[in-house]
Amino acid sequence: MTPPPSIALRRGDAGPAVAAVCERLVLTGDLPGGAGHADRHGDPIFDERVEQAVKSFQQRRGLLVDGVVGRHTYAVLDGARWTLGDRVLRYIPEYFVEGDDVVTLQSRLAELGFTPGKVDGIHGPATDAAVRAFQAALGLESDGTVGPETMRAFAGLRRSVVGGSASALRERETIRRSGYSLSGRTVVLDPGHGGTDHGARGHLGLEEARLALDLARRIEGRLSAHGVSVVFTHTEVTDGGTDEERAAFANSCDADLVLSLHTDHSQTGSAHGAATYFYGAGDHAGWSSIGEHFADLLLREVVARTGLTDCRTHARTWPLLRRTRMPAVRLDVGYLSHEGDAAALANPQTLDHVAEAVVVALQRVYLGEADTSRTGMLRLDDLRRHLASMQGVGAGER
Repeated sequence: MTPPPSIALRRGDAGPAVAAVCERLVLTGDLPGGAGHADRHGDPIFDERVEQAVKSFQQRRGLLVDGVVGRHTYAVLDGARWTLGDRVLRYIPEYFVEGDDVVTLQSRLAELGFTPGKVDGIHGPATDAAVRAFQAALGLESDGTVGPETMRAFAGLRRSVVGGSASALRERETIRRSGYSLSGRTVVLDPGHGGTDHGARGHLGLEEARLALDLARRIEGRLSAHGVSVVFTHTEVTDGGTDEERAAFANSCDADLVLSLHTDHSQTGSAHGAATYFYGAGDHAGWSSIGEHFADLLLREVVARTGLTDCRTHARTWPLLRRTRMPAVRLDVGYLSHEGDAAALANPQTLDHVAEAVVVALQRVYLGEADTSRTGMLRLDDLRRHLASMQGVGAGER
Protein backbone atom coordinates (compact mmCIF):
# COMPACT_ATOMS: atom_id res chain seq x y z
CA MET A 1 0.00 0.00 0.00
CA THR A 2 1.07 3.58 -0.61
CA PRO A 3 1.85 5.48 2.60
CA PRO A 4 0.06 8.73 3.50
CA PRO A 5 1.37 11.85 1.70
CA SER A 6 3.08 13.05 4.89
CA ILE A 7 5.43 10.06 5.10
CA ALA A 8 8.96 10.52 3.77
CA LEU A 9 11.78 8.16 4.69
CA ARG A 10 15.37 9.35 4.49
CA ARG A 11 18.86 8.67 5.80
CA GLY A 12 18.89 8.15 9.58
CA ASP A 13 15.36 6.72 9.83
CA ALA A 14 14.67 3.21 11.11
CA GLY A 15 11.72 0.97 11.85
CA PRO A 16 9.24 -1.30 10.08
CA ALA A 17 8.64 1.17 7.20
CA VAL A 18 12.38 1.22 6.43
CA ALA A 19 12.41 -2.58 6.62
CA ALA A 20 9.61 -2.70 4.02
CA VAL A 21 11.58 -0.37 1.72
CA CYS A 22 14.74 -2.47 2.07
CA GLU A 23 12.79 -5.65 1.34
CA ARG A 24 11.49 -4.15 -1.92
CA LEU A 25 14.91 -2.80 -2.88
CA VAL A 26 16.31 -6.31 -2.50
CA LEU A 27 13.59 -7.64 -4.82
CA THR A 28 14.41 -5.01 -7.47
CA GLY A 29 18.12 -5.83 -7.28
CA ASP A 30 19.11 -2.37 -6.05
CA LEU A 31 20.08 -3.53 -2.54
CA PRO A 32 21.75 -6.94 -2.87
CA GLY A 33 22.31 -8.56 0.50
CA GLY A 34 19.85 -6.27 2.27
CA ALA A 35 20.48 -3.44 4.72
CA GLY A 36 23.85 -3.36 6.45
CA HIS A 37 22.93 -1.85 9.82
CA ALA A 38 20.08 -2.29 12.31
CA ASP A 39 18.85 -0.33 15.32
CA ARG A 40 18.53 -1.72 18.85
CA HIS A 41 15.19 -3.28 17.94
CA GLY A 42 16.71 -5.15 15.00
CA ASP A 43 15.03 -2.98 12.35
CA PRO A 44 17.14 -1.88 9.35
CA ILE A 45 18.58 1.64 9.41
CA PHE A 46 18.21 3.93 6.41
CA ASP A 47 21.97 4.42 6.02
CA GLU A 48 24.13 5.63 3.13
CA ARG A 49 23.99 2.23 1.43
CA VAL A 50 20.18 2.22 1.47
CA GLU A 51 20.15 5.83 0.24
CA GLN A 52 22.33 4.90 -2.74
CA ALA A 53 20.02 1.96 -3.49
CA VAL A 54 17.03 4.29 -3.45
CA LYS A 55 18.79 6.69 -5.82
CA SER A 56 19.64 3.81 -8.15
CA PHE A 57 16.01 2.73 -8.24
CA GLN A 58 14.81 6.31 -8.76
CA GLN A 59 17.26 6.82 -11.62
CA ARG A 60 16.13 3.64 -13.41
CA ARG A 61 12.46 4.45 -13.01
CA GLY A 62 12.57 8.09 -14.08
CA LEU A 63 11.82 9.47 -10.61
CA LEU A 64 13.27 12.51 -8.88
CA VAL A 65 16.69 11.27 -7.75
CA ASP A 66 16.94 12.57 -4.19
CA GLY A 67 17.41 9.39 -2.13
CA VAL A 68 14.21 10.11 -0.21
CA VAL A 69 11.33 7.63 -0.21
CA GLY A 70 8.28 9.86 -0.48
CA ARG A 71 4.76 8.94 -1.49
CA HIS A 72 5.46 8.60 -5.22
CA THR A 73 8.74 6.71 -4.88
CA TYR A 74 7.13 4.30 -2.40
CA ALA A 75 4.19 3.65 -4.73
CA VAL A 76 6.49 2.80 -7.66
CA LEU A 77 8.79 0.75 -5.42
CA ASP A 78 5.87 -1.18 -3.97
CA GLY A 79 4.49 -1.85 -7.45
CA ALA A 80 7.86 -3.12 -8.70
CA ARG A 81 7.50 -6.38 -6.74
CA TRP A 82 4.60 -7.63 -8.88
CA THR A 83 4.81 -9.55 -12.15
CA LEU A 84 1.76 -10.38 -14.24
CA GLY A 85 0.03 -13.42 -12.74
CA ASP A 86 1.26 -12.86 -9.17
CA ARG A 87 -2.12 -11.46 -8.14
CA VAL A 88 -5.62 -11.10 -9.50
CA LEU A 89 -6.10 -7.71 -11.14
CA ARG A 90 -9.37 -5.83 -11.40
CA TYR A 91 -10.54 -2.23 -11.67
CA ILE A 92 -11.31 -0.64 -8.30
CA PRO A 93 -12.87 2.84 -8.78
CA GLU A 94 -11.96 4.06 -5.28
CA TYR A 95 -8.35 2.87 -5.52
CA PHE A 96 -6.54 2.30 -8.80
CA VAL A 97 -4.20 -0.70 -8.49
CA GLU A 98 -0.64 0.15 -9.58
CA GLY A 99 2.38 -2.00 -10.36
CA ASP A 100 4.72 -3.56 -12.89
CA ASP A 101 2.14 -6.29 -13.52
CA VAL A 102 -0.32 -3.61 -14.67
CA VAL A 103 2.32 -2.24 -17.06
CA THR A 104 2.78 -5.72 -18.54
CA LEU A 105 -0.99 -6.18 -18.80
CA GLN A 106 -1.41 -2.84 -20.60
CA SER A 107 1.48 -3.59 -22.97
CA ARG A 108 0.07 -7.04 -23.75
CA LEU A 109 -3.40 -5.64 -24.46
CA ALA A 110 -1.96 -2.96 -26.76
CA GLU A 111 0.11 -5.54 -28.64
CA LEU A 112 -3.02 -7.62 -29.24
CA GLY A 113 -4.93 -4.70 -30.73
CA PHE A 114 -6.89 -3.54 -27.69
CA THR A 115 -6.51 -0.02 -26.30
CA PRO A 116 -5.77 0.36 -22.57
CA GLY A 117 -4.85 4.03 -22.83
CA LYS A 118 -1.40 5.19 -21.73
CA VAL A 119 0.90 2.38 -20.57
CA ASP A 120 1.38 3.89 -17.13
CA GLY A 121 1.00 0.97 -14.70
CA ILE A 122 -2.30 2.35 -13.34
CA HIS A 123 -5.34 0.07 -13.62
CA GLY A 124 -7.93 2.71 -14.49
CA PRO A 125 -11.18 2.76 -16.52
CA ALA A 126 -9.46 2.54 -19.93
CA THR A 127 -7.49 -0.55 -18.91
CA ASP A 128 -10.63 -2.12 -17.49
CA ALA A 129 -12.50 -1.48 -20.76
CA ALA A 130 -9.64 -3.04 -22.76
CA VAL A 131 -9.62 -6.13 -20.52
CA ARG A 132 -13.38 -6.56 -20.94
CA ALA A 133 -13.12 -6.12 -24.71
CA PHE A 134 -10.35 -8.74 -24.82
CA GLN A 135 -12.42 -11.17 -22.75
CA ALA A 136 -15.52 -10.64 -24.90
CA ALA A 137 -13.50 -11.17 -28.11
CA LEU A 138 -12.33 -14.57 -26.82
CA GLY A 139 -15.72 -15.67 -25.52
CA LEU A 140 -14.74 -15.33 -21.86
CA GLU A 141 -16.89 -13.82 -19.15
CA SER A 142 -16.42 -10.07 -19.62
CA ASP A 143 -16.00 -9.21 -15.93
CA GLY A 144 -12.72 -7.28 -16.14
CA THR A 145 -11.00 -9.65 -13.72
CA VAL A 146 -7.52 -10.74 -14.79
CA GLY A 147 -7.30 -14.14 -13.15
CA PRO A 148 -6.11 -17.62 -14.20
CA GLU A 149 -8.60 -17.99 -17.08
CA THR A 150 -7.70 -14.65 -18.66
CA MET A 151 -3.99 -15.35 -18.13
CA ARG A 152 -4.34 -18.66 -20.01
CA ALA A 153 -5.99 -16.78 -22.88
CA PHE A 154 -3.06 -14.35 -23.02
CA ALA A 155 -0.59 -17.23 -23.14
CA GLY A 156 -2.17 -18.64 -26.29
CA LEU A 157 -2.13 -15.47 -28.35
CA ARG A 158 0.51 -13.58 -30.31
CA ARG A 159 0.82 -9.85 -30.69
CA SER A 160 -1.01 -8.27 -33.66
CA VAL A 161 1.06 -5.08 -33.78
CA VAL A 162 4.64 -5.39 -35.01
CA GLY A 163 7.43 -2.98 -35.83
CA GLY A 164 7.52 -0.97 -32.60
CA SER A 165 5.54 -0.08 -29.51
CA ALA A 166 1.80 -0.49 -30.05
CA SER A 167 0.94 2.51 -27.88
CA ALA A 168 3.53 4.67 -29.66
CA LEU A 169 2.18 3.67 -33.06
CA ARG A 170 -1.36 4.56 -32.00
CA GLU A 171 -0.22 7.87 -30.54
CA ARG A 172 1.52 8.86 -33.75
CA GLU A 173 -1.43 7.74 -35.88
CA THR A 174 -3.83 9.81 -33.76
CA ILE A 175 -1.67 12.88 -34.37
CA ARG A 176 -1.45 12.15 -38.11
CA ARG A 177 -5.20 11.76 -38.51
CA SER A 178 -5.97 14.95 -36.57
CA GLY A 179 -4.61 17.21 -39.33
CA TYR A 180 -2.13 20.07 -39.48
CA SER A 181 -4.14 22.91 -37.95
CA LEU A 182 -3.86 24.00 -34.32
CA SER A 183 -7.34 25.53 -34.48
CA GLY A 184 -9.90 23.72 -32.36
CA ARG A 185 -7.38 22.00 -30.12
CA THR A 186 -7.27 22.28 -26.33
CA VAL A 187 -4.01 22.83 -24.46
CA VAL A 188 -3.74 22.84 -20.67
CA LEU A 189 -1.05 25.19 -19.34
CA ASP A 190 0.26 24.38 -15.87
CA PRO A 191 2.27 27.30 -14.43
CA GLY A 192 4.43 25.77 -11.72
CA HIS A 193 3.49 26.25 -8.07
CA GLY A 194 0.99 29.08 -7.33
CA GLY A 195 -1.11 30.36 -4.46
CA THR A 196 1.03 30.52 -1.32
CA ASP A 197 3.70 28.34 -2.95
CA HIS A 198 6.12 30.71 -4.69
CA GLY A 199 8.51 28.00 -5.86
CA ALA A 200 12.16 28.88 -6.41
CA ARG A 201 13.43 32.39 -5.75
CA GLY A 202 16.58 33.88 -7.16
CA HIS A 203 18.44 36.89 -8.45
CA LEU A 204 16.69 40.19 -9.24
CA GLY A 205 13.77 39.26 -6.98
CA LEU A 206 12.44 36.68 -9.44
CA GLU A 207 9.92 34.11 -8.19
CA GLU A 208 9.19 30.90 -10.07
CA ALA A 209 5.39 30.99 -9.64
CA ARG A 210 5.05 34.58 -10.81
CA LEU A 211 7.42 34.06 -13.75
CA ALA A 212 5.66 30.84 -14.83
CA LEU A 213 2.26 32.53 -14.77
CA ASP A 214 3.60 35.48 -16.80
CA LEU A 215 5.03 33.07 -19.36
CA ALA A 216 1.78 31.08 -19.46
CA ARG A 217 -0.20 34.23 -20.28
CA ARG A 218 2.15 35.07 -23.13
CA ILE A 219 1.76 31.55 -24.50
CA GLU A 220 -2.02 31.74 -24.09
CA GLY A 221 -2.23 34.91 -26.17
CA ARG A 222 -0.29 33.39 -29.04
CA LEU A 223 -2.08 30.03 -28.97
CA SER A 224 -5.49 31.72 -28.80
CA ALA A 225 -4.61 33.71 -31.91
CA HIS A 226 -4.21 30.38 -33.71
CA GLY A 227 -7.60 29.08 -32.56
CA VAL A 228 -6.37 27.00 -29.63
CA SER A 229 -8.51 26.77 -26.51
CA VAL A 230 -6.18 27.32 -23.54
CA VAL A 231 -7.02 26.24 -19.98
CA PHE A 232 -4.94 27.08 -16.89
CA THR A 233 -4.60 24.70 -13.96
CA HIS A 234 -4.73 27.63 -11.54
CA THR A 235 -4.86 31.41 -11.19
CA GLU A 236 -2.86 33.91 -9.12
CA VAL A 237 -4.72 33.03 -5.93
CA THR A 238 -5.02 29.24 -6.33
CA ASP A 239 -2.33 26.57 -6.42
CA GLY A 240 -3.90 23.90 -8.63
CA GLY A 241 -3.39 21.21 -5.99
CA THR A 242 -1.01 18.27 -6.21
CA ASP A 243 0.42 16.97 -9.47
CA GLU A 244 -2.13 14.17 -9.32
CA GLU A 245 -4.95 16.70 -9.01
CA ARG A 246 -3.59 18.78 -11.87
CA ALA A 247 -3.40 15.66 -14.05
CA ALA A 248 -6.99 14.79 -13.16
CA PHE A 249 -8.04 18.32 -14.11
CA ALA A 250 -6.30 18.05 -17.49
CA ASN A 251 -8.02 14.71 -18.10
CA SER A 252 -11.39 16.27 -17.28
CA CYS A 253 -10.72 18.91 -19.95
CA ASP A 254 -10.08 16.19 -22.54
CA ALA A 255 -7.07 18.24 -23.63
CA ASP A 256 -4.83 17.46 -26.59
CA LEU A 257 -1.65 18.30 -24.71
CA VAL A 258 -0.41 19.50 -21.31
CA LEU A 259 2.54 21.86 -20.84
CA SER A 260 3.90 22.46 -17.34
CA LEU A 261 6.09 25.56 -16.92
CA HIS A 262 8.88 25.86 -14.36
CA THR A 263 12.23 27.45 -13.65
CA ASP A 264 15.00 25.73 -11.71
CA HIS A 265 17.34 26.52 -8.82
CA SER A 266 20.65 25.13 -7.56
CA GLN A 267 22.49 25.62 -4.29
CA THR A 268 25.80 26.43 -5.95
CA GLY A 269 24.44 28.96 -8.42
CA SER A 270 26.57 27.52 -11.21
CA ALA A 271 23.92 25.37 -12.92
CA HIS A 272 22.23 27.04 -15.88
CA GLY A 273 20.17 26.31 -18.96
CA ALA A 274 16.83 24.86 -20.05
CA ALA A 275 15.54 21.28 -20.05
CA THR A 276 12.36 19.45 -21.01
CA TYR A 277 10.75 16.30 -19.62
CA PHE A 278 8.21 13.81 -20.99
CA TYR A 279 6.63 10.56 -19.80
CA GLY A 280 9.01 7.65 -20.14
CA ALA A 281 9.54 4.78 -17.71
CA GLY A 282 13.26 4.17 -18.26
CA ASP A 283 13.78 0.42 -18.46
CA HIS A 284 10.03 -0.16 -18.52
CA ALA A 285 7.38 -0.27 -21.23
CA GLY A 286 5.60 3.07 -20.78
CA TRP A 287 6.71 5.77 -23.21
CA SER A 288 5.03 8.77 -24.84
CA SER A 289 6.50 9.11 -28.32
CA ILE A 290 4.57 12.32 -29.04
CA GLY A 291 5.56 13.71 -25.66
CA GLU A 292 9.19 12.97 -26.45
CA HIS A 293 8.88 14.54 -29.90
CA PHE A 294 7.27 17.73 -28.57
CA ALA A 295 9.78 17.95 -25.69
CA ASP A 296 12.68 17.66 -28.14
CA LEU A 297 11.26 20.22 -30.58
CA LEU A 298 10.37 22.62 -27.77
CA LEU A 299 13.82 22.54 -26.19
CA ARG A 300 15.57 23.07 -29.51
CA GLU A 301 13.29 26.00 -30.38
CA VAL A 302 13.80 27.58 -26.93
CA VAL A 303 17.58 27.24 -27.09
CA ALA A 304 17.74 28.60 -30.64
CA ARG A 305 15.67 31.67 -29.73
CA THR A 306 17.04 32.51 -26.26
CA GLY A 307 20.65 31.30 -26.23
CA LEU A 308 20.04 29.37 -22.98
CA THR A 309 22.21 26.29 -22.51
CA ASP A 310 20.74 23.01 -23.77
CA CYS A 311 20.35 20.73 -20.72
CA ARG A 312 18.71 18.03 -22.85
CA THR A 313 15.37 16.24 -22.91
CA HIS A 314 14.70 13.60 -20.27
CA ALA A 315 12.21 10.77 -19.71
CA ARG A 316 10.53 10.89 -16.30
CA THR A 317 7.60 9.23 -14.52
CA TRP A 318 6.55 12.23 -12.45
CA PRO A 319 2.81 12.13 -11.61
CA LEU A 320 1.75 14.95 -13.94
CA LEU A 321 3.51 13.30 -16.88
CA ARG A 322 2.38 9.80 -16.00
CA ARG A 323 -1.26 10.33 -15.02
CA THR A 324 -2.41 12.49 -17.92
CA ARG A 325 -4.14 10.57 -20.70
CA MET A 326 -2.75 12.96 -23.30
CA PRO A 327 0.93 13.78 -23.98
CA ALA A 328 2.39 16.01 -21.26
CA VAL A 329 5.67 17.90 -21.23
CA ARG A 330 7.41 19.93 -18.57
CA LEU A 331 9.68 22.85 -19.51
CA ASP A 332 12.27 24.09 -17.01
CA VAL A 333 13.47 27.33 -18.56
CA GLY A 334 16.57 28.66 -16.82
CA TYR A 335 17.94 28.71 -13.26
CA LEU A 336 16.89 31.64 -11.09
CA SER A 337 20.01 31.00 -8.98
CA HIS A 338 22.24 31.74 -11.99
CA GLU A 339 22.96 35.41 -12.65
CA GLY A 340 22.99 35.03 -16.43
CA ASP A 341 19.78 33.01 -16.63
CA ALA A 342 18.03 35.32 -14.19
CA ALA A 343 19.04 38.37 -16.20
CA ALA A 344 17.69 36.77 -19.36
CA LEU A 345 14.38 35.79 -17.73
CA ALA A 346 13.95 39.27 -16.25
CA ASN A 347 13.84 40.56 -19.84
CA PRO A 348 10.26 40.39 -21.22
CA GLN A 349 11.68 39.76 -24.69
CA THR A 350 13.11 36.42 -23.52
CA LEU A 351 9.68 35.33 -22.30
CA ASP A 352 8.21 36.36 -25.66
CA HIS A 353 10.83 34.22 -27.41
CA VAL A 354 9.95 31.24 -25.20
CA ALA A 355 6.24 31.74 -25.86
CA GLU A 356 6.93 31.83 -29.59
CA ALA A 357 9.02 28.66 -29.28
CA VAL A 358 6.09 26.85 -27.63
CA VAL A 359 3.65 27.70 -30.44
CA VAL A 360 6.09 26.86 -33.22
CA ALA A 361 7.14 23.56 -31.59
CA LEU A 362 3.50 22.57 -31.11
CA GLN A 363 2.72 23.37 -34.74
CA ARG A 364 5.71 21.33 -35.89
CA VAL A 365 4.37 18.31 -33.95
CA TYR A 366 1.17 18.39 -36.02
CA LEU A 367 3.03 18.98 -39.28
CA GLY A 368 4.67 15.59 -38.72
CA GLU A 369 6.65 14.32 -41.70
CA ALA A 370 5.61 17.39 -43.68
CA ASP A 371 7.71 19.56 -41.37
CA THR A 372 10.79 20.80 -43.23
CA SER A 373 11.38 23.90 -41.10
CA ARG A 374 14.76 24.72 -39.66
CA THR A 375 14.85 25.05 -35.88
CA GLY A 376 14.58 28.64 -34.73
CA MET A 377 13.69 29.98 -38.19
CA LEU A 378 9.88 29.75 -38.25
CA ARG A 379 8.17 32.86 -36.78
CA LEU A 380 4.61 33.47 -35.71
CA ASP A 381 3.98 36.09 -38.39
CA ASP A 382 4.57 33.54 -41.15
CA LEU A 383 3.29 30.44 -39.33
CA ARG A 384 -0.16 30.65 -40.90
CA ARG A 385 1.32 31.09 -44.38
CA HIS A 386 3.57 28.09 -43.85
CA LEU A 387 0.63 25.99 -42.65
CA ALA A 388 -1.55 27.11 -45.54
CA SER A 389 1.14 26.11 -48.03
CA MET A 390 1.47 22.68 -46.45
CA GLN A 391 -2.29 22.18 -46.54
CA GLY A 392 -2.28 23.26 -50.18
CA VAL A 393 0.35 20.65 -50.99
CA GLY A 394 -1.77 18.02 -49.24
CA ALA A 395 -4.87 19.02 -51.23
CA GLY A 396 -2.93 18.86 -54.49
CA GLU A 397 -1.73 15.34 -53.70
CA ARG A 398 -5.30 14.20 -53.20
